Amino acid sequence: MLTEANRAGVIGALQQYWGFDELRPLQAEAIAAGLDRRDSLVVMPTGGGKSLCFQIPPLLENRTDVVVSPLIALMKDQVDGLRANGYPAAAIHSGLTDAERLQIAEELRAGELRLVFVSPEKLLTNRFIEMLREINVRSFAIDEAHCVSHWGHDFRPEYRRLAELKRYFPKSSIHAFTATATERVRADIVKQLELENPAILVGDFDRPNLVYRVIPRDDRIGQIVRVLNRHKQQAAIVYCISRRDTESVCDDLKRRGFNADYYHAGLNAQVRRQKQDAFAREKIDIIVATVAFGMGIDRSDVRCVIHAGMPKSVEHYQQEAGRAGRDGLEAECVLLYSTADVMKWEDLISKSAAEADVSDGILQSMLELLGHMRAYAAGMSCRHGSLVNYFGQAFKTEPCGACDVCLGEIEGIEDATVLAQKILSCVARTEERFGVGHLVDVLKGADTVRVRQFGHQELSTYGLLAEMEKDSIKRRIYDVLDQGLLERKTIESNAKSFQVIGLNSQSWQVMRGERRVMLRELSERRVATAKAEADSWEGVDRGLFEHLRGLRNSIASERDVPAYVVFGDATLRDLARKRPDQVSHLQSVHGIGAAKAKEFGELIVKFIRTHCKNAALATNVGTTEVVEKLRRRKTSSVSAQKRRAFEMFATGAGVEQVAEEVRRAASTIHQYLAEFIETTRPEDISSWVDAGTYQKARAVFEREGTRLLRPAFEACGEEVSYDTLRIIAAHVDCQASQDTVAPSDS
Repeated sequence: MLTEANRAGVIGALQQYWGFDELRPLQAEAIAAGLDRRDSLVVMPTGGGKSLCFQIPPLLENRTDVVVSPLIALMKDQVDGLRANGYPAAAIHSGLTDAERLQIAEELRAGELRLVFVSPEKLLTNRFIEMLREINVRSFAIDEAHCVSHWGHDFRPEYRRLAELKRYFPKSSIHAFTATATERVRADIVKQLELENPAILVGDFDRPNLVYRVIPRDDRIGQIVRVLNRHKQQAAIVYCISRRDTESVCDDLKRRGFNADYYHAGLNAQVRRQKQDAFAREKIDIIVATVAFGMGIDRSDVRCVIHAGMPKSVEHYQQEAGRAGRDGLEAECVLLYSTADVMKWEDLISKSAAEADVSDGILQSMLELLGHMRAYAAGMSCRHGSLVNYFGQAFKTEPCGACDVCLGEIEGIEDATVLAQKILSCVARTEERFGVGHLVDVLKGADTVRVRQFGHQELSTYGLLAEMEKDSIKRRIYDVLDQGLLERKTIESNAKSFQVIGLNSQSWQVMRGERRVMLRELSERRVATAKAEADSWEGVDRGLFEHLRGLRNSIASERDVPAYVVFGDATLRDLARKRPDQVSHLQSVHGIGAAKAKEFGELIVKFIRTHCKNAALATNVGTTEVVEKLRRRKTSSVSAQKRRAFEMFATGAGVEQVAEEVRRAASTIHQYLAEFIETTRPEDISSWVDAGTYQKARAVFEREGTRLLRPAFEACGEEVSYDTLRIIAAHVDCQASQDTVAPSDS
């Protein structure tokens, strides 16, 4: 854990450079590892604040650290954002002029930079290694660290070489950061980077501000349009599987009046960068893209992510859907699902594996990842819970109130067993030798050459589903496949292999009436506004917010940076809620630090004064005439919940009781409790920790000489939870400055 002095320094830096006054979960532990120069692996969801974990330590210690990043676009956007906050950082990449490269080298040697971003290829060149030795670099941050693992979803061979850092810089610490990594991938990252006794910090994978929906795909463009209409003039990403699909979907959207463009790896680098910049600078609202788009985008106000086709792994889905709502505000993630995507991916993966000559083990691993994604898409349990459980964590807040399942949008249909029996019977009657397309024709009663060729118009199953549309029949066959009641098989014919639909033991259970089948249907009713969305707009003057967006765009255009680099949507909403009319009052606004208040303060408050005068609106809502220099709590709903939690802790209320009252997960309440202990320094914490557990953990902390939780967890035989250890560590830290009392046996 952070010492009291370090915590004060961290909060001061947060206020000065970023305009925040509190850390998010696990940031304190990750920053402590950086300050202690202890190797670490940090897994936090997109938008969880990973970047701050490697940005703050060099700032506090006045040192230069290196950040390894896979994409030039990502480096540039991060550096633009940091410099806008007054933070000294630079990126070295192929797009620099000779003069820019020389300037950065001079700043490095002069010790003027706190962070330098670089690609793995550039980092490991002899000349750059020598420069880093010259300036005595001792700490490296590896961003997007999942790229190092064969078992990850975005393996990059060049990342494997990063283990050489330990040989070039034997006294250095390495800190790996990623948003998506299963336990297997985490272990591989530690192994491949040769991390020594690392602090392994895994955050909460849940993104409560996101609403997840999985919709059976039957009218792709129509379904995409209906979702986008809920987010007019807001940033949205539509992911497609193929390059051709990105272009056709984009053309369809343009014809319908949407401000859209497409992006895929087949475009040259300059064109891709132009399109990416146009999206980042809000010149276009919608980008239709393959998975080639995403990692290089740091835009925080994406309000909607649509998958027009199923991703090939849960990791890919989490990463791509995670582009939505990075600012913590509400956002929607919609997956249009068809089992045809599964079949397409199976073929693509097998073909790619054969061409790359990868081992059978890696091929099977890739197919397993695809199977997990299929299970998520076809499932009918809470989406938030399914994602969190996949990454090895428990989800205890069902119903989540933020997915199609928990919002009651998925319904069962009548006579599903009879419908399934008709489909299975058709597979049996056609002798398990045909694909989905032919089965649809037979069930529909279509008069095709192939149907007549095999005499299938004479089968008892011919025309059994004549009243249904072909697309609906196809979707129902895929539904039966997803439930494992049918399976794909390979047959040989005329020296060629073909994929067909076949039966299995479960198929016969259904046909004999021994098993009931429930097939899902989607309700078309409009879902009510989510509570998170209502809360985030509470008190905000929408007119002022839109005018501030225009002002932000003008400022960004003048400085040639993306709009979100100037201010995020969360900051604009807080400005439109509080409406400060004095520069000194800007300190009370979320996301405005000293540098931005100095640079834009007069312009902003003048703009707000004019708008409020014309609209007869009150100013300085929730602010005071004199803004305290000490950190102040924001008026967000989260802060209100934390204050309520503190009030209850003061009466000795337990974690479960507080969690029920403020409607937050137990892990969040434990974090609140640790902060309560650090803030109020109670003499006795026996209300939350029994004496035996406290003494056991305290002895470990004192013996290890550190407040890092992983060593304590292991030393306690994994019998004491991380949440409990965090509470005890906070209390032990209090004893550094005053005498406190441990839980007593009485």
